Amino acid sequence: MSAIMPSPETFDVVVVGAGPVGLVIALDLAAFGLRPLVLEAAAEATWTSRAICISRRSQEILDRAGVGPSFSAQALPWSRGKTFHRDALAFQLEMPREPSDRHAPFVNIQQYRTERVLLDRAEALGAAALEIRRDHAVAEVVQDISGVRLVVSSPAGSYELDAAWVVAADGGRSRVRGSLGLSLEGSSYEGRYLIADISVAAPNLPVERLVWFDPPSNPGSTVILHVQPDDMWRIDIQLGDEEDAELALQDHKLAPRIQAHLDMMGVTGGWRMVWKSVYRAHALTLANYRHGRVMFAGDAAHLVPIFGVRGLNSGFDDAHNLAWKLALVARGHADLPLLDSYTAERLRATRENLAAATKSTWFMSPPTEGFRVMRDAVLSLATDVAWAGALLNPRQSSAHVYDTSPVVAHDQVPVGVRPGAVIPNLPASIVDEGGPRAAHLHDVLARQAFTLLIFRDHIEEAKVNALLAGLPPLVSPVLVSTSSACGPHPAVIDDGGRLAAAFAAQDVPLYLVRPDEHVAARLPAADPNALCAALRLALGDSPPSGSPVAAMDADFQSVPTDLERIFEALSRGLDAGPGDDRDTLARLALLLAHELAAPDRVLALVAQATNGHRSADHS
Repeated sequence: MSAIMPSPETFDVVVVGAGPVGLVIALDLAAFGLRPLVLEAAAEATWTSRAICISRRSQEILDRAGVGPSFSAQALPWSRGKTFHRDALAFQLEMPREPSDRHAPFVNIQQYRTERVLLDRAEALGAAALEIRRDHAVAEVVQDISGVRLVVSSPAGSYELDAAWVVAADGGRSRVRGSLGLSLEGSSYEGRYLIADISVAAPNLPVERLVWFDPPSNPGSTVILHVQPDDMWRIDIQLGDEEDAELALQDHKLAPRIQAHLDMMGVTGGWRMVWKSVYRAHALTLANYRHGRVMFAGDAAHLVPIFGVRGLNSGFDDAHNLAWKLALVARGHADLPLLDSYTAERLRATRENLAAATKSTWFMSPPTEGFRVMRDAVLSLATDVAWAGALLNPRQSSAHVYDTSPVVAHDQVPVGVRPGAVIPNLPASIVDEGGPRAAHLHDVLARQAFTLLIFRDHIEEAKVNALLAGLPPLVSPVLVSTSSACGPHPAVIDDGGRLAAAFAAQDVPLYLVRPDEHVAARLPAADPNALCAALRLALGDSPPSGSPVAAMDADFQSVPTDLERIFEALSRGLDAGPGDDRDTLARLALLLAHELAAPDRVLALVAQATNGHRSADHS
């Protein structure tokens, strides 16, 4: 670097932040042999619960980081949620789960446990794989086209080091982001929640998501409850607009609110406060997650409302998306456009997360009086009318499909696993030196390369052999067949053709899978030239002329359901009305009644709405 004196220490990659996101990035990079340095400002690991709901996709990412069994042994699986209006059930969430699934849709586990299993993995790998320095805070970041200089404060004093690349995973108050003069853009919501972890004596509660709107225990508020390991419960209680958060957080104020809710639930055992905090929802993001040689991930890149549990889960997605791309660029196997695809894919995912979380915020923390009026109307209907409950769906975090990514080869085949989607982790019988063994499909995917899934029952044998003989670098084949024949390549026995059916192998018998388990391309025939072109595209090279690759639209626009459109329009209409909500709703009711042109049906609906209003008043 021309303007900076050389430093005695130089690293390929420095990861700033040893939270879960930073640790997953470091472990993924170590798998590629890069030996990252991790700098953490805190002297010790955290002990608070913070992000506790981990999605199925995040569990798969933790598997790939090498911590799956130790993580799963401590986590509590769940797939159900219940939403109450006062004390009546208004909506029940049921997420699909098969007995053969490796992971539940979600698990609950305290964040400090997640960090601990990742740290244990890092320590097991040893200093030859990666290094973690605690109580080493980044004070300044300076970069040019050749590298990055970091000024670091430590107990022994300040020092400097150089890095070819820096990954900022240092949280919502990112020092790296601040040092580069960057700011998050977006919205912050007025609604605030008290968050408390309590240790409950002799608990007897299923592991599920529980939400109460306007419960008798805390009238006018919203309460969320999750069961955690070690007989710990997380309770979130919404604060009123005029409440003083500092005062409400004091034990003599918070404890009676918690006790009132436990009394309402019929919990008779004792409990004690373990941790408490205040949360405010934010919907913020950087406009670009790559700034020169500095990459941003997790809360350093974006802040997403907790509703739908997208915060840490989106951070894990960032980590797994970025690490393989950065490793291949750092090793000279790919050029800078591959790193630009990190922003293209993950910023689009952030926009999707923000859109879904914003809809959840309409109910969990209504942004205006109009939204509050409509939220309350939906709640009063949902206990009796099933369709109204659909608006209460929490829209939980799910795996993203990079369906317009510039490094994914999109096609027009309407069946199978879509380009840009995560390969489903289906049960599979894997054949290796010891013979067939029961496993799941992700177990056979390459860790440091692309995987080519070859459904050999749907391709001529001679063409399969020719393809295998000329595979390009960075591609590892896996043969999928109903036959148990075992050759020199990894193989999967497809009992009954279930995998071939799920992948629509009769139409697309070849799948090129990225190191992050997303589909890079599907090929209808064993064409070596088409495979090489797909690999070049996946590595960030320009697509060939005529290739049907869409440009990534980072400015994602949510497509709401009809009911969501109506709900939002009514909410905004109430806010824009003349000041008397009844006048607005009366005019709307007359217009809708005229359009319906069915007097008896209109009268029945008026009676239903009126009865719901009366029951709400009398409860």
